[in-house]
Amino acid sequence: MLKKRKLKKGDEVIVLAGRDKGRRGEILAVDPVNGLVTVQQVNQVKKHTRPNPRNNEQGGVVTKEVPMPIAKVAIFNQATGKADRVGYVIKDGVKTRVFKSSGKPIDK
Repeated sequence: MLKKRKLKKGDEVIVLAGRDKGRRGEILAVDPVNGLVTVQQVNQVKKHTRPNPRNNEQGGVVTKEVPMPIAKVAIFNQATGKADRVGYVIKDGVKTRVFKSSGKPIDK
């Protein structure tokens, strides 16, 4: 299911569906093969871990983000305050990502 990477690590996205609908966060990781993204402070689960004295790690309950489908997130447009789609513009041999609604480039 390898798709074009319109969303990249570091982009601010908004969740479109699920229990975290409407929450915003930064992309921490992208898995284009499985179509998943990990978003900061979104889709968190609690994981019980055992202590590991060799690595000096304590046991307990750890909260961490788990990957979610890339189709459930969209890039956040600061100018409009809404979700937007990503398009490409090729100008002078340089490919640039732009917002579909306004045509303005996505700042990096």
